[in-house]
Amino acid sequence: MPNTAVIIVKIMPESPSVDLNKMKETVKHKMEANGAKAVTFEEKPVAFGLKSLTLKMAFPEEKGTDFVEQELSKVPHVSSVTIEDYRRAFG
Repeated sequence: MPNTAVIIVKIMPESPSVDLNKMKETVKHKMEANGAKAVTFEEKPVAFGLKSLTLKMAFPEEKGTDFVEQELSKVPHVSSVTIEDYRRAFG
């Protein structure tokens, strides 16, 4: 049985005018297509109307964080992707 990791990722959009709902949809679809479960988002104000997205998900451990960063960097209007927390899920 493959191990699962809980990953928290900070996604910065290119500008305050980016449609965060559309970005969430794209990110969720892309991650679920690669085995993610329990995908949730939180919007956090950064500055000058810009908000970051915090993505939390259960993800197959064997795919690793490099895969997650590469895939999310391909999403339109994403400025940066940062892994904020990564830990093996138990239970």
